[in-house]
Amino acid sequence: MLAADHLAFDNPQLEKVILMEKIVFAHRGLNTLAPENTESSFRLAAEKGVKWFETDVDIIGDGTAIICHDTTLDRTTNKSGGYYELSAKDLPQIDAGSWFGQDFVGEPLLTLHKLVDIMNETGLNGNIELKSNENGKEMSLQMLDSVIAELDRLNPERKVIVSCFNHVLLAEFKRRAPQYPVGCLYETCALYDDWRSILELVGADYIHPEDKGLTRQKVQEFCDAGFGVNVWTVNSLSRANELFNWGCTGVFTDIAGQMVKNF
Repeated sequence: MLAADHLAFDNPQLEKVILMEKIVFAHRGLNTLAPENTESSFRLAAEKGVKWFETDVDIIGDGTAIICHDTTLDRTTNKSGGYYELSAKDLPQIDAGSWFGQDFVGEPLLTLHKLVDIMNETGLNGNIELKSNENGKEMSLQMLDSVIAELDRLNPERKVIVSCFNHVLLAEFKRRAPQYPVGCLYETCALYDDWRSILELVGADYIHPEDKGLTRQKVQEFCDAGFGVNVWTVNSLSRANELFNWGCTGVFTDIAGQMVKNF
């Protein structure tokens, strides 16, 4: 799943592979030009020359993996409430585009199955963020199985990183699917001095820190420890340039269409 042009670190305990490219991740697709996390937002990213996107995955009641950032439907669809009780037969009634504009009326709530098809068709690569399922252990583990089954359908040349704020869940994903690179997500307020221990216990390849408060020294520490560094959410070209010059491997951004022209 990794690029052929890579740098492997010598420490056998880390076994990290860092992609040798400046990765611009379209945050939830091109979310300023199309409704976030929809087929339109990802296809538009591909049309604009973006190679990578970021998205959010959870599951509904029958185990179908869906693309949605929130744990409720209220903000980004025409429905309200949670989705843990839904099944695939309910999805056609959900409009995930009309809130954004008339051009997107009837945009379906995207499934991971369909997104994998889009990746295979367009050549997009993706960062798949596992949402921290709020319905307990059984459904959380079911989500992992559903996600792995879909990712296994990717063409061999497609690249993917799986990330999560819930490092317990991410460690279990890595145990079940060690072939996929994973990244530990961090808010600045939760980035304690034990980050290296956590990343090594998880088996992480990347750390995904929040941009706020991130320093050159901290980035250097991450890099020296053998981890790729992908920073969220960066909507300034000058800040992205600075982060890349510090050694970061990628940035998550809402202006990917503009940023890929510069990096």
